[in-house]
Amino acid sequence: MENKIRCAWCEKDNLYRDYHDHEWGQPVHDDHKMFEFLILETFQAGLSWYTILAKRENFRRAFDHFDFEKVSQYSEDKIQSLLLDAGIIRNQLKIRAAVSNAQAYLKVREEFGSFCKYIWDFIGGKPIDNRPKTLKDIPAATPLSDALSKDLKKRGFKFVGTTVVYAHMQATGMVNDHVANCHKRTA
Repeated sequence: MENKIRCAWCEKDNLYRDYHDHEWGQPVHDDHKMFEFLILETFQAGLSWYTILAKRENFRRAFDHFDFEKVSQYSEDKIQSLLLDAGIIRNQLKIRAAVSNAQAYLKVREEFGSFCKYIWDFIGGKPIDNRPKTLKDIPAATPLSDALSKDLKKRGFKFVGTTVVYAHMQATGMVNDHVANCHKRTA
């Protein structure tokens, strides 16, 4: 039996535990991986992260393994086929947002050289360690996620409210919100 202490939110089952132990909070500096997290987070808006994780492989297949170049070029026929794909979240606004977000993503890459450079510059290139003692100490949003959300929206991104942006920052290691007694905190 495994003795690891984890953040309480991930104790539901192995899907959550594996995600927590191997991805959540790990700094992401790869534009393709960053885009995957961004799209998954936008689909998560209003839903549980567990729902998204359970459908993650379906999303990868449906969205060409999160190739932002391909997603940015999706035709109306492709969008309509995604609306029929029971393996993903079939929300028309979110599917269309994924396409427009891919287009905005490309513009940010063109301007900054990479999306990761753009987004990590918001925090000075180094993860913010909030050192929460318990889950109650973890905010849903911060002034920094407010500012990043506002900038993303200004650049044409959709479904990037401050809560979604903060969750994205946590997922991609921009923010370390592992609680005090979590094995990832001491690793």
